[in-house]
Amino acid sequence: MRDNIENFLGALEIENEFSANTVSAYRNDLGQFVRYLQDRHALESWPEVEPSHLTSYVLDLREREYATSTVARKTAAVKSFFGFMTRNGDLRADPSEQLSAPRVEKYAPRALPEHEVQVLLDEPAKVCTPESIRDRAMLQLLYSSGMRVSELVSLDVEDLNLDGRTVRCTGKQNRQRVIEVPATAARAVAEYLDTGRPAICRNPEEMALFLNHRGTRLTRQGFWLILKQYAHRAGINDITPHTLRHSFAAHELTKGRELGDIQRVLGHVSISTTQVYHQVASDLAAGSNGNGAPGRVAGVGDGNLAETA
Repeated sequence: MRDNIENFLGALEIENEFSANTVSAYRNDLGQFVRYLQDRHALESWPEVEPSHLTSYVLDLREREYATSTVARKTAAVKSFFGFMTRNGDLRADPSEQLSAPRVEKYAPRALPEHEVQVLLDEPAKVCTPESIRDRAMLQLLYSSGMRVSELVSLDVEDLNLDGRTVRCTGKQNRQRVIEVPATAARAVAEYLDTGRPAICRNPEEMALFLNHRGTRLTRQGFWLILKQYAHRAGINDITPHTLRHSFAAHELTKGRELGDIQRVLGHVSISTTQVYHQVASDLAAGSNGNGAPGRVAGVGDGNLAETA
């Protein structure tokens, strides 16, 4: 059964050009689904699966109090997989044909007011260790560039051009873009390269920019733990790995930056994806999060895009 899943995931990567994160999520979701079929229903092959098994699986997810969005994603993974199996002739009929995913209400991303971002950015500087120097560089660069966390941790040292104050990052479907780095973030990254990274790095040939305590590339999960720690110290609740990206976009709109420019910096294919930040910026300006209107953060958030050929 797992061989079929790997064939499906391979097709997603090659034919549909899904991101590595999406493929990883689908692998976990389908692995959980297989375990459920084997443990609860003693099924050993895909032709044995019936619509009733899928219905009971979704009910099981609900009983375990998964978020609606999570149930919807897991359901989508199952339906995509069975569609693939049917199209390939591995199944005569699609048992998920009548399975419907729960409706997920769309919501605007949450952004922090600029004064809260500043408090968060100031946290690593309260101590002086190689790790805190690294963390300050990461937070400054993430916020001032609007990068995704997956893009940040994928950076190599060679992606930086500190003389030209730019960074090259690779986004979804391997699309590359070059973003200008504001002076504050550039100084933080330069300090990390001069003093922080050499103290952490154990292999002179290591290419990764941001390293963990073992001297290897920091993961998304590792960054998430670091971010939560600083947010807790700063008294900031309800933060996610994407919060600084959302905050960057909303703050830039508030300052009058063109929506199309923000789209290119964020790496969005469609400008409709970026338009949601109009509402986020309006909410911040109205103080709808209960923290009042934001103030300006000096020296950060003014990154521009340098177009690549």
